[in-house]
Amino acid sequence: MAVYIHERHNWTDFQWKDQKILNLLSEVRHLQGKLIGKVELLGFELQDEANLETLIQDVVKSSEIEGEILNPEQVRFSIATRLGLDNSGLIQSDRHIDGVVEMMIDATQTTDKTISIERLFGWHGALFPIGRSGLYKIDVAQWRSGDMQVVSGGMGKEVVHFDGPKAERLEEEMKRFIGWFNMDSSIDPVLKAAIVHLWFVTVHPFDDGNGRIARALTDMQLSKADGVNQRFYSMSAQLKQERKEYYTILEKTQKGDSDITNWVVWFLNCLREAIIASNTIIDKVVRKHHFWMQNNVHISNDRQRMMLNKLMDNFEGNLTSSKWAKMTKVSADTALRDITDLVNKGILIKADSGGRSTNYELNW
Repeated sequence: MAVYIHERHNWTDFQWKDQKILNLLSEVRHLQGKLIGKVELLGFELQDEANLETLIQDVVKSSEIEGEILNPEQVRFSIATRLGLDNSGLIQSDRHIDGVVEMMIDATQTTDKTISIERLFGWHGALFPIGRSGLYKIDVAQWRSGDMQVVSGGMGKEVVHFDGPKAERLEEEMKRFIGWFNMDSSIDPVLKAAIVHLWFVTVHPFDDGNGRIARALTDMQLSKADGVNQRFYSMSAQLKQERKEYYTILEKTQKGDSDITNWVVWFLNCLREAIIASNTIIDKVVRKHHFWMQNNVHISNDRQRMMLNKLMDNFEGNLTSSKWAKMTKVSADTALRDITDLVNKGILIKADSGGRSTNYELNW
């Protein structure tokens, strides 16, 4: 039988070896500073756009880690609506997506970076608005009332990766966690984010949604470290990329003792890559801005504006005149006229795909 970290005496007296993390922590802090400095030069409009793109990644990728695929366009609509940004031409979001978005926005876009039982219960209720996880009824907006295991493998071949603390311990465990989270401490705020994530997923206080809430808490703590109420890098997107390694290091740490050096090193490496990857989002936002600066006066109607924005965001497959007609709800002739107009202006180009139907690409 494995002995889990939470079964040890004073298990949250976490230890780490400074010499193994200090250089890495300094590098992450330096990259954070450079990124925030770069973003500050963009101006408010582009900062809002970069924040929007990052939150979309965060919400979509955090759900993907749990095996749930969300429609990015619905996520964009939900976030844009709540941040007061343009949501025209987007597919309206459903209640489930709105709940995930509300949690992330409450965690990262507000000045109140403290948590309470009520706030955590509110997040959990938003994640499960109908009181079910898939087919199963679960305890919502309350601590779980039963045992919890993380299990993989088919029926008869189950492998138990982790047993959570017993339900009767949860009230006291979460009271301690919330008190520590809200307390000003001498721990570097980035290092504190690594501990927040590990501590919460180890307690695993809810029937479901623990991973998503842990990532929201991590983002809340990282936004404290950044000193801004916006997100410009996505830890969830990086965790999704490193999902297998994430679960491996988590399992090892939860079966270890209170020396969490290896977890901290892994977390900081993951965070470093997330910050580096943020340049892709910012470059895309700047590129999109320049595109509209050059081409705004050449756009003939709102259909063209909507479709060009879609092409710059998360357009699936190839653009054809029939797809244009379907998405803008116009005739095939009108769709072809819209496209031909943009081709003549050099905004769209015919793709060299050689397929049965002509398709088009953005010339940017």
